[in-house]
Amino acid sequence: MVSLDAWLPRAAALRPEHPALVTGDGVVTTYAQLHAHARLAAGALALQGVRAGDRVALGLPAGVEFVAVVHAVLGLGAAVVPLDARLSEEENAVRAVGAKVVVDRPLAGEEHDLLTRFDPAAVATVMHTSGTTSAPKPVELTISNWHWNALGSALALGLDRDERWLCTLPLSHVGGLSILLRSAIYGTTVVLHERFDAQRAAAALGDPAQGVTLVSLVATTLARVLDAGLQQPPRLRCALIGGAPLAPALAARAAAAGIPAAQTYGMTEACSQVTTSLPGEPETAGRALAGQQVELAPDGEILVRGETVAVAAPAADGWLHTGDLGTLDASGRLTVTGRKADTIVSGGENVAPQEVEAVLLAHPAVADAAVFGEADPEWGEAVAATVVLRGEVDAEDLRTHVAQRLARFKVPKRISFADSLPRTPSGKLLRRELR
Repeated sequence: MVSLDAWLPRAAALRPEHPALVTGDGVVTTYAQLHAHARLAAGALALQGVRAGDRVALGLPAGVEFVAVVHAVLGLGAAVVPLDARLSEEENAVRAVGAKVVVDRPLAGEEHDLLTRFDPAAVATVMHTSGTTSAPKPVELTISNWHWNALGSALALGLDRDERWLCTLPLSHVGGLSILLRSAIYGTTVVLHERFDAQRAAAALGDPAQGVTLVSLVATTLARVLDAGLQQPPRLRCALIGGAPLAPALAARAAAAGIPAAQTYGMTEACSQVTTSLPGEPETAGRALAGQQVELAPDGEILVRGETVAVAAPAADGWLHTGDLGTLDASGRLTVTGRKADTIVSGGENVAPQEVEAVLLAHPAVADAAVFGEADPEWGEAVAATVVLRGEVDAEDLRTHVAQRLARFKVPKRISFADSLPRTPSGKLLRRELR
């Protein structure tokens, strides 16, 4: 297998004075500066015995130090294991099992050379799944997986040499880390916020001086930047929306605000993006990216194989069985309809929770909604919903709203209200916590 140019050294050689990173406080780090910082971090790690093939757990907050250590680890031929600051010490200790070193404070050492060529088969990262339906599990992603991820994303979305990608997603999640690694592969700029803040994100997107051209959001955070007043972002050419299907009502709000949304479907085991729609056409999750293949099993389960799929992820038939349900149109565009495990069987009829959620979200008083099945002695399962409100409405009015648009067996028999819904740090709904 042909080796690949190491990402940061290549970018530093080609674009030394180009901004690699702009942090939330406005500090700019060029590729030459980031390369020098990574060499110092590599020296410190080498003194601690880190060698090619080792794992390094990384518990730093999102910022220059985090990014430098990521490239230092890769530059030593080791693998990065991002930890999540939102988790308990015990939970992160489980994720760090097998790591040679745990980095939880800035590193300082003598400069150490970084690899200039990467082995495509080498493990680059050990990411953990979001744990929406079970405990998070580790997934080894190779240099080749990440390389193809960057190539497929660029071909799907286009690529500008002056790209500025706003990252507010957790860097412990594949969607957040992918922004850092893609941008290094491209030699473009990441605008990095330590955490999501709706007002700060809206301000960054609306400020022509910051020049944000791309942003990755989930449906919840898209709604929040719209609530924060974002209108007509001047440089934004695409808002990539993942984590769950984009409800038509929210897509319409984004379009009215001048936000060209693109829906994307992906997962940790496939190194983030699998399919992506065209910017401004978020009605489906789009077509498979370059190097990927998507098919449906007889029961509608989405199957994936290709260059970004983790080596250990496919089943014996060679396909990654996603556990998600979907449809493919004549043009190969994917629509995700829900999780197999989430399907509600009520009186012998199958109900997709996301279909009912989309109708609830179309009500102007509803800010967020979750639909799930509850045990019922008559129906086997009954459709239930928990709703977050932004205006005045009662449960019976919402039931009527759904009944006017969907079959009666899909109307929630019980609707409760909450201040918020349980979600993972990446924005995915933890439906099991509502049952």
